[in-house]
Amino acid sequence: MSRPDDSLEIAALAATGGRRVAGVDEVGRGPLAGPVVAAAVVFPNGVPAALAALIADSKTLSPARREKAAAALRASPAVEFGIGAASVAEIARYNILGASLLAMRRAVRHLPSLPDVALVDGNRAPDLPCPARPVVGGDARSLSIAAASILAKVLRDRLMTRLAARYPGYGFERHAGYPTAGHRAALALIGPCRHHRRGFGPLR
Repeated sequence: MSRPDDSLEIAALAATGGRRVAGVDEVGRGPLAGPVVAAAVVFPNGVPAALAALIADSKTLSPARREKAAAALRASPAVEFGIGAASVAEIARYNILGASLLAMRRAVRHLPSLPDVALVDGNRAPDLPCPARPVVGGDARSLSIAAASILAKVLRDRLMTRLAARYPGYGFERHAGYPTAGHRAALALIGPCRHHRRGFGPLR
């Protein structure tokens, strides 16, 4: 399992002369349904060792370990975080890349205070009111990005579970809207609901 560290954060602060660095990540580019969700995380005074031990790229963690890490992050006084999302309508309007960047901008804006620099997972950073640096594979390299990936993933999964209760035919609680065989079969049988991304793949 990948173990990110804070070396990228230290380097970013040294390069900018800042004191606060945010890690930013999004979840939900690939699904056929639901919003894209982003999180921004700042560790203003460094990462406590016990908390760092829980943090990894969200894709490498089991659901139970993601939930445990997310709960610890939300409860810790050593953590500041912001959440942002872009709706299915905004995905249709701006395309998935534009909506992902929008969700990340919203997450940074929802931090308690503006960071001096942001490290953004991926090869493109949104326009932010602070310097922003894209980091390819950042959720496996940076503690703050990995923490953001955990918060975004857990929140989005919970949102999709809530949608499953309202639209029980699709199995959102199992696949979170991703194009699994079961999801595709449900679409063929009952068609899309209002939370499906009608410009994506088999929904076109």
